[in-house]
Amino acid sequence: MRPTVLQIKILHTVIFWMLSGCVLYALYSGLADRITPWTWVAVAALAVESVALAASGWVCPLTLLAERQGAARGSVADIFLPRVLADRIFPVCGTLYGVALALLIWRVVM
Repeated sequence: MRPTVLQIKILHTVIFWMLSGCVLYALYSGLADRITPWTWVAVAALAVESVALAASGWVCPLTLLAERQGAARGSVADIFLPRVLADRIFPVCGTLYGVALALLIWRVVM
């Protein structure tokens, strides 16, 4: 059975919010100097996502799947977010993740 565009959108939205939570938790951990095992779980989840994105040419594999199922091309077609937010996911989340990693490295090394 092939997934519908609606099912892909729901799954993609859930994953987006989970990974956004990981970004925020990693950032909080670095800022507050409260590094726990959950911090590393969040960082690992984000690393897996980064590898998946890099392997698919910096386009989410779920976006490609949604387009193959007939969704309109673009990030808004496969996630339940307003276009103004969807168009800024990578720059905002990527920057926050980079800051979080830098803070975590600094906290661990210092």
